[in-house]
Amino acid sequence: MKHWIIILSILGVINFWSCREVEVPNETPITLTDEEKSDLLFIREEEKLARDVYYAASQKYAAQIFTNISSNEQKHMDEVLKLLNKYDLDDPAFTERGVFRNAVLGQLYSDFSAKSTKSLVDALEVGATIEDLGIHDIDINISRTTNADLLKLYYNLQCGSRNHIRAYFEQLNNQGTTYKPQYLTQVKLDEIIAGSFENCEE
Repeated sequence: MKHWIIILSILGVINFWSCREVEVPNETPITLTDEEKSDLLFIREEEKLARDVYYAASQKYAAQIFTNISSNEQKHMDEVLKLLNKYDLDDPAFTERGVFRNAVLGQLYSDFSAKSTKSLVDALEVGATIEDLGIHDIDINISRTTNADLLKLYYNLQCGSRNHIRAYFEQLNNQGTTYKPQYLTQVKLDEIIAGSFENCEE
C-alpha cells in the first residue's frame, strides 16, 4: 500500500508541473541597422522620383505608358511606407510633387524633368534610365541586408522595374531608337529585355 501511495504522489507532482503554463520570453523586436534604415528611406524617395517624373510626362505626352507606370510607382511608394511605419521610421517623402528631402534625388528630378520636356523619345529614355538606376540601387540594398521584410520588398520592386524598363525599351524601339544602359551592364540589360513580363505584387 505504501508503494502505491508513493507512486500516486509522484504522478501527482508530475501532473502538477505538466499542467503549468510554460512562460515563453517575449521575442526581441527585430530592429534595422543604420544602413538598412538609410536604404529604406532612400528607396521611398527614389520611388517618388519615378512617380513624379512619369506623372509630369503623362501631362505633356499622349502616351499611356507614363500614366500606367506612374500609378505603379505610387503603389511601390505605398509598400515602402508600410515598412517605414512597421519600423517606426519617419516618412521622408513630401506630398508636393518634385520636392525631395534627399538633395541627390532632388537634382536628378530636375535633370530628368528637363530632359523629358524635350521630346517623347527623351521622356522614354528618361523612364528607362530611372528604372535602370532603380534596379542597380536595389541590387546594392539587397547585398546589405538579410532582413526578410526588406528582401521581400526589394525583390518585388525590382520585379516591377524590370517590367517597366521592358515597356520603355519596347516604346523606344517603336520610335526607331534604343536604350543603352547607364548603370546596369549591357549583359544584365539584355537578360532583362529578353525575359517575359513578370507577375509582380504591384
